[in-house]
Amino acid sequence: MEALEDRRTGVRDPAALARLAADIRRWARELGFARSGIAGIELAEDERRLLEWLRAGHHGEMGWMARHGTRRSRPAELVPGTVRVISVALDYWPGPHAADPWAVLRDGRVGYVSRYALGRDYHKVVRRRLQRLAERIEAAVGPFGHRVFCDSAPVLEKPLARNAGLGWIGRHTNLVHPRAGSWFFLGELYVDLPLPVDPPGRDHCGTCRACLEACPTGAIIGPYRLDARRCISYLTIEHPGPIPEPIRPLMGNRIYGCDDCQLVCPWNRFAPVTAEGDFLPRQGLDAPRLVELFGWSETEFLARTAGSPIRRIGHERWLRNIAVALGNAPTTPEVVSALEARAGHPSALVREHAAWALARHGAGRLSAAGSGG
Repeated sequence: MEALEDRRTGVRDPAALARLAADIRRWARELGFARSGIAGIELAEDERRLLEWLRAGHHGEMGWMARHGTRRSRPAELVPGTVRVISVALDYWPGPHAADPWAVLRDGRVGYVSRYALGRDYHKVVRRRLQRLAERIEAAVGPFGHRVFCDSAPVLEKPLARNAGLGWIGRHTNLVHPRAGSWFFLGELYVDLPLPVDPPGRDHCGTCRACLEACPTGAIIGPYRLDARRCISYLTIEHPGPIPEPIRPLMGNRIYGCDDCQLVCPWNRFAPVTAEGDFLPRQGLDAPRLVELFGWSETEFLARTAGSPIRRIGHERWLRNIAVALGNAPTTPEVVSALEARAGHPSALVREHAAWALARHGAGRLSAAGSGG
């Protein structure tokens, strides 16, 4: 066990801390993290931007983002004693192990699920490995103050990852790494150890506007500015109520999340294929038939999404999202029949979206019935 400070003076040994930082990066790699870095806790400029975003109402109905106050942007308020944040990245791009995303988006008969949600829920995977990293640090230096996070508390994970050298925040507001693109999960380990920090990532978006132009609903309202109220990821996952009618036709067949801004990002040509079998597609969700998904009972939904991040939206929102996609699908007797089967659903939310979808097929419905389909 290495001593990090002089017992007589209490002064931390910079050389010992530097060695520990190098060990932490090595241990992170051994635990399967693709990249890691160390950041300080100064986030004043990011706090200013966060507060402006909240004042503009761009967080939609995610009221918890406002309720947490400055604990999100001041790590030491969330975990007293924190002086550094160890940030880690875990790649999830499925590459050839999943159906081509553009082909799925072009086929209105199937549903598009964001690539991050095709496999097992990443939260537990990342947190478990971060806890093991904390245990390795403790074995090396003795007890120390720390806490593990992965979307589990008010944390400004992207600014912290940027400050730890894991990339820059792109114009679409996702983190981008120059050699890995943006298809990766983030996790954090708050620590009370004054480790040497890494240089922050530098912005390499340049004049590129691909993500702004690709957004189906115009949710990226300007470079580095996202209005969640128009974002398909927010609307299909976080939003609890009806999806605004003007946005429904723009959603196409996206039933859980949206990846368009990442799919067009030129930096993602460097994205490595994940080495994690847990993140590869399960239940055929890389190109699932909408009619089949819409027929899932709640019991079947819970069984098929066990261990998946999709499960947390619940069966009602799942049906709401698929109803919109079916409303945008090619008119066929099969599609109309599936929607009619849910027209009297106990949930008013599902009934409304099914009725909207049926109305979209009104003209085609008559011809389909007349053809003897």
